[in-house]
Amino acid sequence: MARGDQLARQWLIIQTLISSRTGKSAADLAVDLDCHPRTVYRDLEALQAAGFPIYNERIERKNLWSLLDTVKHQIPVPFTLTELMALCFSSDMLKVFKETVFYDSLESLFKKVKTTIPPDSLTYLKNVEQTLHVGLKPYKQYSNFKEIINRVTDAAVNKKSVDIVYFTQSRKKESRRRVDPYRIWFFNGTFYLIGFCHVRKEIRIFAMDRIKMMSRSDMSFKIPEDFELKDFMRPSFGVFQGETVKVKIRFSADIAGYIREKVWHESQKIYNQKDGSVIFEAEVAGTDEIRFWIMTWGSKAEVLEPEKLREEIRAEAEAMLLQYSRDVDQIKDRSPAGINSIDIEGRKPQTKL
Repeated sequence: MARGDQLARQWLIIQTLISSRTGKSAADLAVDLDCHPRTVYRDLEALQAAGFPIYNERIERKNLWSLLDTVKHQIPVPFTLTELMALCFSSDMLKVFKETVFYDSLESLFKKVKTTIPPDSLTYLKNVEQTLHVGLKPYKQYSNFKEIINRVTDAAVNKKSVDIVYFTQSRKKESRRRVDPYRIWFFNGTFYLIGFCHVRKEIRIFAMDRIKMMSRSDMSFKIPEDFELKDFMRPSFGVFQGETVKVKIRFSADIAGYIREKVWHESQKIYNQKDGSVIFEAEVAGTDEIRFWIMTWGSKAEVLEPEKLREEIRAEAEAMLLQYSRDVDQIKDRSPAGINSIDIEGRKPQTKL
């Protein structure tokens, strides 16, 4: 039996005993849980071993199981098993927010929840924690930007504009801007500020870790009533903004399953082909990010439309081929002749006598 199923059943037993005034027999619990009474007995023994103050007494010729009344008032009944598991699950995610106001707040919340649970019962929660793990890579270390994030968040909450010195990665250049911080957005391991840029006169996205200096102004702002973050970000394939472009990509049969099983973009349409391949269509903001995504699939992906995107990937592939060919030539030039050298296909060359 899956460990998750066992934990879910045991937590249902606890909730049933909490809500019961007179206790429950193993047979009644088995009916409620749709399992065999022997399974219930094993679960009750496991819960007792984990430290839960569960006991049984014979009442009117029935063995009834109960939970100590003092404990009933300490366990947060409104929390379901999945909600508690979600809190445990989130503890793994906290490392992404370390050294930020978000980390401190989530840690505080998690500690408060745990204080409502009896110390002995925390053993059970530890078992839950061991069944779940979050792997988040890559992510950035935000300890160096803690103050920036905290101050931007404070300005956004109080609806105050901020003056920033921002480093633009593509141009390798710093610029000064006044921005109305509409939203703090966390995406793909990075914090972003989304707001109205007074220099560009439009809503822009700024990576928090590229804000070199920041100060809060005395100028207040109002978020337009028609601004919706979902609508603003919907066309984007990730973070980049740009003119909406319709793309059409063919993915080969051996990776078609991977493409079908995820929602890559809200506008996507996927068409199955007779040879097992799929045609992926979407309308995205600009082609920079989707170009990177397409190239991660290598020769398994072929751009059908637009022609400009197809040419960009072809040019990139040719540049990569040239780079690798140059590297191979350099390796050949550096390799000593004789029996100790290995050719590029991994075969040991024949030595002439």
